[in-house]
Amino acid sequence: MKKNIILFSALALFAFTGSFAQESSKKVTKVKSAKVVTAKPSVSKVKGPGMEFKSDVIDYGTVEAKSDGAREFVFTNNGTEPLIIMNAQGSCGCTVPTWPREPIAPGAQAVIGVKYDTNRPGPFTKTITLTSNSTQTPSKLLTIKGNVKSIETTTTAVKS
Repeated sequence: MKKNIILFSALALFAFTGSFAQESSKKVTKVKSAKVVTAKPSVSKVKGPGMEFKSDVIDYGTVEAKSDGAREFVFTNNGTEPLIIMNAQGSCGCTVPTWPREPIAPGAQAVIGVKYDTNRPGPFTKTITLTSNSTQTPSKLLTIKGNVKSIETTTTAVKS
């Protein structure tokens, strides 16, 4: 019982201090980019932590073999409490996600990075499963899709 109280207290303290760090960086960004007008996207507010993605699907289109397979999912914490992403898991070893380890303050934007191995020719559709403390969607599924040109096709086009 005492361990649970200590763990909860530590997590609450970490989330509380992380939210102040997020706020100060937003203020600095506004000052530095005085000429750029950035309107906040319209997001629906939820009670507790939440996440709203600009898009749940990234379409790579047709890409060359061995090209850069890195892409980003942008999201906003549309809740009233800090959002914590505990895990991000790709559907196979060819899809490697990265995610913020620190709490995301209410109203702040963050990124889920994903890198697909473009050494695998042919069409693909892969998923990334996020696990978080979101009150509405504690488990969120993101999708990447596209088509990687075969290495032979890429090599032949270079020779011509």
